[in-house]
Amino acid sequence: MCACSCGKKDIYLPELATITDRKMMNDTEVYIRLTLDSGEELGHKPGQFVEVSVAGLGECPISISSSPTVKGFDLVIRNAGSVTNAIHQMQVGDKLGIRGPYGSGYDLDTLAGKDLVFICGGIGLVPQRSLINYALDKPEDFGKVTVLLGTKDFDQRFYQDEIAAWHANDAINVLETIDVEHEKWTGNVGVVTNLIPKIEDELTDAAILVCGPPIMYKFVLMALAEYETPLENIYVNLERRMKCGVGKCGHCQMNDEYVCQSGPVYNYSELGAVPEAI
Repeated sequence: MCACSCGKKDIYLPELATITDRKMMNDTEVYIRLTLDSGEELGHKPGQFVEVSVAGLGECPISISSSPTVKGFDLVIRNAGSVTNAIHQMQVGDKLGIRGPYGSGYDLDTLAGKDLVFICGGIGLVPQRSLINYALDKPEDFGKVTVLLGTKDFDQRFYQDEIAAWHANDAINVLETIDVEHEKWTGNVGVVTNLIPKIEDELTDAAILVCGPPIMYKFVLMALAEYETPLENIYVNLERRMKCGVGKCGHCQMNDEYVCQSGPVYNYSELGAVPEAI
């Protein structure tokens, strides 16, 4: 809360949150579940993010990975600097600062009733998981759910137990691939765009939700263009561009757009005037 009596959140003041679960996803990413010490829920929408802070070190923007239908919230954090390295050393019971949620997230009213096709590359599954699980928890609100998932190699895969449960769930169709062969892998081998022809019939009417490393967008969008997928049906997540989260630092500015406010989720048809966006 802010220092006055208005009852509103102070956008600059982190709230304390406690780690209630933790495990390594792979060599570089850690999963943590958090609950706010206030006892309140975060109140996020799928596609939003939070600013995570460690006292004395700073803060970083992290996508929310859990559905708002569950208590607490999940983050997956790559060890990539001083703040994230400190988080990797933390254990259950330790506390972090949280600001947010921020960003526009997915427009759930626009997506209502539509088939959903998620195209995820590597860590791009992390923010997409929020909407995937939201759709599975509210099947009456959406049509068919399909997930195309590409990962660099077998050992870098995220949420392996959960993905196994998705494969066994008739409510979701999961197609997975890894870039290089592995002795324990019997599935598809190659980049994620190799999976797109397998769902050709779904590409005209479904909402196509894309998230992954920057290089992936170029080739996924080229592949979708070959199938004449309407631009207004494609959504991209530019979650990598945020810093302050509240449109003050200018780090995420593209032309007159601030990604932390108008994004990180964009309808692709809206980005034609922002050539550096993808």
